[in-house]
Amino acid sequence: MNRLKAQQVEIGYGDHSIINNLDVEIPDGKVTSIIGPNGCGKSTLLKALSRLLTIKNGEIQLDGQNIHTQSTKEIAKKIAILPQTPEVADGLTVGELVSYGRFPHQKGFGRLSAEDKKEIDWALNVTGTSEFRHRSINDLSGGQRQRVWIAMALAQKTDIIFLDEPTTYLDISHQLEILELVQQLNKEQGCTIIMVLHDINQAIRFSDHLIAMKKGEIIACGATEDVLTKDILEKVFNIDVVLSTDPRTGKPLLVTYDLFERNYS
Repeated sequence: MNRLKAQQVEIGYGDHSIINNLDVEIPDGKVTSIIGPNGCGKSTLLKALSRLLTIKNGEIQLDGQNIHTQSTKEIAKKIAILPQTPEVADGLTVGELVSYGRFPHQKGFGRLSAEDKKEIDWALNVTGTSEFRHRSINDLSGGQRQRVWIAMALAQKTDIIFLDEPTTYLDISHQLEILELVQQLNKEQGCTIIMVLHDINQAIRFSDHLIAMKKGEIIACGATEDVLTKDILEKVFNIDVVLSTDPRTGKPLLVTYDLFERNYS
């Protein structure tokens, strides 16, 4: 049985519902990406699954219990979240930010224990950010900052990590750097990863499992090769697509696409 699931969930703001009667399970130990057009509810679903949003109806379960009945500290020991546009205070160093990941495990006056320091060192080493430990976050490049935020998530020592558009504003080389790091963490640490991605080919290449959404509904959900078909892509994005096979990975590859013909008369 998978640890994280949503049952008959309704999510919205005020009187406006974005997602209705949604059922989904996140496979343990896999990389899951949520894809779909702008405004379809991708980030809303991710925030709801990570308890950043209160749902209107239904239930989200983590480890067999309603996620909203579990304490914030308890959840923070199980789930780490990298938001879409994280912000930090001026002058905060890399080491200080990564140390915040140990907050759920701290007792008393919040001093770092030997175990905390060990986990911080490990997170910095795994993400290749040790050399930045004493530098200000604001002095780093976009790709470096993203790696530091992932280091903070790893310092939490959770089994589940949420990433909301982790490659936004990064050039292609830094995008690949971040996604390869995420894939490495999944394979070596066994972390369950849930991401929102816009680039279809990146979602195919770096994901084991896909959730394709449109207008607040899940159109398809399953193994990458099963979801990334011509019919499903055309239905979700309203585009005419040509698919091939990636010679490097053997997975589907989106070669070209275009809008369907429209009659504006």
